[in-house]
Amino acid sequence: MEDRAEQGHTQENGRGDGAAREPRSSACNSLKMFLVALSFAYFAKALSGSYMKSTITQLERRFDIPSYLIGVIDGSFEIGNLLVIAFVSYFGAKLHRPKIIAMGCVLMSIGTFIIALPHFIIGRYEFETSVRWATNSTLNPSPCPVGAAADLTRDGKLLEVPAKGCESESNLSMWIYVLLGNVLRGIGETPVQPLGISYIDDFATEENAALYVGCVQTISVVGPVFGYLLGSLCAKIYVDIGFVKMETITITPADARWVGAWWLGYLIAGVITLLSAIPFWFLPRSLPMSGPQGPEKCTPEQTSFIKTPPPMKHKYPADEHTSFIEMAKDFIPSLRTLLGHPVYLIYLCVTVIQLNSLIGMVTYKPKFIEQHFRQSASKANFLMGVINIPAVALGMFSGGLLMKRLKLNLMGAARFAFGTSLIGYFLSLFFFAMSCENAKIAGVTLSYDSMDRISYDKHPVVTACNSDCLCSPSDWDPVCGENGITYVSPCLAGCSTSAGSGRNTVFSNCSCVGVAGNFTATTGQCLDKDDCDGMFPYFLALSVISSFIISLGGTPGYMILIRCIKPQLKSLALGFHALATRTLAGIPAPIYFGAIIDTTCLKWGQKRCGGIGACRIYNTTAYRIAYLGLTMSLRTASFLICIPGFILLSRQLKREERNAVNAALANGSTELEALRKEELTISNSDQLQQLSDNSTDRETRL
Repeated sequence: MEDRAEQGHTQENGRGDGAAREPRSSACNSLKMFLVALSFAYFAKALSGSYMKSTITQLERRFDIPSYLIGVIDGSFEIGNLLVIAFVSYFGAKLHRPKIIAMGCVLMSIGTFIIALPHFIIGRYEFETSVRWATNSTLNPSPCPVGAAADLTRDGKLLEVPAKGCESESNLSMWIYVLLGNVLRGIGETPVQPLGISYIDDFATEENAALYVGCVQTISVVGPVFGYLLGSLCAKIYVDIGFVKMETITITPADARWVGAWWLGYLIAGVITLLSAIPFWFLPRSLPMSGPQGPEKCTPEQTSFIKTPPPMKHKYPADEHTSFIEMAKDFIPSLRTLLGHPVYLIYLCVTVIQLNSLIGMVTYKPKFIEQHFRQSASKANFLMGVINIPAVALGMFSGGLLMKRLKLNLMGAARFAFGTSLIGYFLSLFFFAMSCENAKIAGVTLSYDSMDRISYDKHPVVTACNSDCLCSPSDWDPVCGENGITYVSPCLAGCSTSAGSGRNTVFSNCSCVGVAGNFTATTGQCLDKDDCDGMFPYFLALSVISSFIISLGGTPGYMILIRCIKPQLKSLALGFHALATRTLAGIPAPIYFGAIIDTTCLKWGQKRCGGIGACRIYNTTAYRIAYLGLTMSLRTASFLICIPGFILLSRQLKREERNAVNAALANGSTELEALRKEELTISNSDQLQQLSDNSTDRETRL
């Protein structure tokens, strides 16, 4: 009977242990599933965001707009965030976070599809050219029209169309569609970061939280690898592929007028983003809290003496049902408390300034590679994807791993992030020494009278050698002369005849190319980049090393944001941080970086209905100084603000340590008082027992 009872008791304990382990195992699986789903959502949003940056030159040329306007389009994503992020971060933390993230992913995909919409409702892309596709070369018109103004109207300005054609031109409205789609992408992306990170930090152990956040951040950096590779692939494909005969296209991907199939990548990114929403619909609102030491880690003997720990105080009760009015009343006091935290404010200022530098640099880096090192848009995007971005991903993951291995506290994480950023700063100074000479273009960087020295003075394009031709000085149809000099157009090169068709057209009797007037020129710019070919590998190597070192401090720096404020304000702090960085960095940085880059333009394109279009060639020296100088100036300012930040953080940690010691002493004195009372009670009972025994002995003797 006793054996049966013992056996039944064992079975009952087994069922109890299994029932206790089952929810914990289910919670662990749900957390892992959420981690995978969030990583995929981060991947999707990072892919579409990086693809947007890889298409800036394509959008400039397709819609004939300057760089600052591209900055407005790029910043419109942050405007979408700005509209809803504070409320989503605060109220979303108290609602069903996975489903809110799912709805955000659906909105992102819709916005991405809207961005691609203009391609299907706009006309075919037309670019400036005097080359015509014809099977019979004898029909080619003369590149140098001579005669009455009527001839100039007919042949010199081949791209001008009647007023009715220009009235139906809707390029302006088309790029507004791109802007609105990007705004919708920004609204949809809003809940992914603050709600996703806070969900992980709420239901993961403190030991694993940093590693999990590091994994998610790493995936978010892997996304741009595929985004830039997708941009590289689409940049090689002509914009109107499938609608025009490719043999009739007279320009190559290296030409400043080339526009790739920018719309195709947005369709692919939209589908991927839509798929990322699916897993979140099946995830629970909250999970059982996982403490630092669970019963499954204890022996059976320990389990019988250790009670299940109560939910940790710093974990926000996500399943607490609170009315909307009560949450709204608590919003302003919570925001006031958050903004009154000095360490948080310093951290906010530093990250805003550094993100201004980072966003401006990343947005225009492919363009910098194109213009400064004379690479095609496809190659620039490819190099960003396979060389630069993987170094950032490795650095982000290594930073999270080092933080866990070294068990860095708050001050240790701050020092680590500052040190890596400072080392990367000094390495980046070497970029100033990596210069390339500008392309040799007659009438732009070279004077027709002096072809041996590059000069950025304003040069006339109409000179004695081409004065007999009625040329349009605003056209951009470059040809490469036999002397290695690029000319703005065959007409301005003084070429009188042409043979061949398409890309194989050869212009002859070019009076500006040679004195005898019998020199030839071919379509496209001259590929004279020997000085840059030797410098470019060093630029890539330094870019990889500096990116890796700077990104090492990414995860530790992000954990400072989470741990420097009260746990119940965590979601609001993350949301307001994202709001501030998007408002003060994400929106303005691409605009003023683009406006400054526009000032270095040497030759603007011409819209088909008149007006300035996209820039065709830049002053590379001025571009380098403006681009790198602005980036480094912002980072210098951020380092200066870090000094009071370290002082305030040190004071906060000392104050918290002092409060913890006082609390421990207070608890210790209370426990000591209780022990003294217990000892006094025991001693009194012993004395009473002794007196009772003595009286008993006396009675016995009597």
